[in-house]
Amino acid sequence: MIKKQEGFRIYEYILFAGITFLVFILCVSVGSVSVPLKDIFTIIWNSVWGIPIPETIASPSIILSVRLPRVICAALTGASLSLCGGAMQGLLRNPLADGSTLGVSSGAALGAAIAIAFGITMPSLPFAGTMVMAIVFAFVSLIVILTLAYKMDFSLSTNTIILIGVIYSMFVSSILALIITFAPDKVKHITFWTMGSLSGSNFDNALVLLFALVIFGGGIVLHARELNAFAIGEENALHIGVNVKRVKLLIMIFVSGLIGVCVSIGGSIGFIGLVTPHIVRMITGPNHKRLLPASLFGGATFLMLADLVARVLLNPLELPIGVVTSFVGAILFVYIFYTSRRKTHA
Repeated sequence: MIKKQEGFRIYEYILFAGITFLVFILCVSVGSVSVPLKDIFTIIWNSVWGIPIPETIASPSIILSVRLPRVICAALTGASLSLCGGAMQGLLRNPLADGSTLGVSSGAALGAAIAIAFGITMPSLPFAGTMVMAIVFAFVSLIVILTLAYKMDFSLSTNTIILIGVIYSMFVSSILALIITFAPDKVKHITFWTMGSLSGSNFDNALVLLFALVIFGGGIVLHARELNAFAIGEENALHIGVNVKRVKLLIMIFVSGLIGVCVSIGGSIGFIGLVTPHIVRMITGPNHKRLLPASLFGGATFLMLADLVARVLLNPLELPIGVVTSFVGAILFVYIFYTSRRKTHA
């Protein structure tokens, strides 16, 4: 029986990886200028090995400089946000939790908006000012929320953390509105960014996202066993040897760091961390050793398709990717919630 389960898991992940790869190729190929699949593979292969690209292939720069880094960033951002959502749902034992539940997303968005409004940059890395501010504010937000939660409840209970996170998000939203009011020349940029956008993404952004996913995401995946223990309650997890406060704090730190990087590059992109783990859980079950890795593939696939829709739906205009994810995610979430309620009462 164990061997069959292991074989099924391997097959399952091969299937997830295959679907993600096919969606990746589709998103690189389709756009304002469609490029044949044969040319896509030729461009990528020749670029990797330093072989001159045939002159018969039109606009290779569109693929290499624009579309390829953007799709890679969409995949990595989607994977990261989905992983954070799955971790937070397991940690807080709340199906409505995701990376924004703590208020960390709002904090990261505030930091990035301040960087945009006041032109905070680093000469060698133009995007680093926004990124550093987003990450710093994400961690500051985490410290503020945990400090307030600890003052109210020494046990750092789930309900207290969620309550403080919601209140903190509302507070940050008011500050963000104030910044927009006092930076009228940056209103369009900040507003479009807060709705989420991966336009202008480059390979440097992709490399930072990959590094963050490996470091922070790896830390989350390594705590899958502890997240399984949280499913039976914090007291029971404590009784079987889990250091509840330490694990909770570590996972929150990993989630905050990963969200900070994602928000600094792609802006505020909602519903990925909320909906994707639900869909994946229907396939893999609640075991976080299977759920978290599968959520990586699910989130990557979802956001790549959402970015594709944002690029081509109203071509030549481009929709903010957050609008697409919120629209699709809201419908999916209502459907999932409705079907789960019917099964519960059946």
